[in-house]
Amino acid sequence: MSIKFSRDRFVEFLIESEVLLFGDFELNSGRKSPYFFNLGNISSGESLRVLGEAYAQTIVENSIRADVLFGPAYKGIPIAVATSMALGMMGSDASFAFNRKEVKNHGEGGNIVGSDIRRKVLIIDDVLTSGKALKETIDLLKSSGAEVVGALVALNRDEIDENKQTARQLLEKGEGINITSICSINDVANYLEKDPERSRFAEKIRDYQAVYCS
Repeated sequence: MSIKFSRDRFVEFLIESEVLLFGDFELNSGRKSPYFFNLGNISSGESLRVLGEAYAQTIVENSIRADVLFGPAYKGIPIAVATSMALGMMGSDASFAFNRKEVKNHGEGGNIVGSDIRRKVLIIDDVLTSGKALKETIDLLKSSGAEVVGALVALNRDEIDENKQTARQLLEKGEGINITSICSINDVANYLEKDPERSRFAEKIRDYQAVYCS
């Protein structure tokens, strides 16, 4: 299976792979969400290949220029590797790197593995919610000498904080980087509304958006 990028096709892939689940879920923030997003459910080589192709195609179509793809531990690691491989197959090669959660005091040492990150770096991650994890990654990279040019995620939840600001708005303004997503929660709701058997999930997402999203 290979996806020619479109938002609807990508959303369908996420549902088929059980990355995107519908029901009643509690987030780390304490919010009750009608959906849950977990790229950790990508567990086959074929699915990872398709995922990497979707990320790579988004990079090419948005003319994102970076020397290194950085996958934050842990879920970002396989995504960055798969994206780097897909770009290579498309003739647009990019190195990759990732971090350890713990600093290694022997061997090569440190907590960064892979390519030298003292270049233009694009962060490759799964989902953007509050932006806290992404901010921590940006700080880690900058402290290691990287020039962070942006971040690419599969899904932007478009959630707002108490000041009605989204994580994307805060990070783009505060860090001076571009944040790109393959799809947004609005794209997911639009897709579900076209399917009579899934439209009930769209209604719950719309209710959630009215309270917590931009």
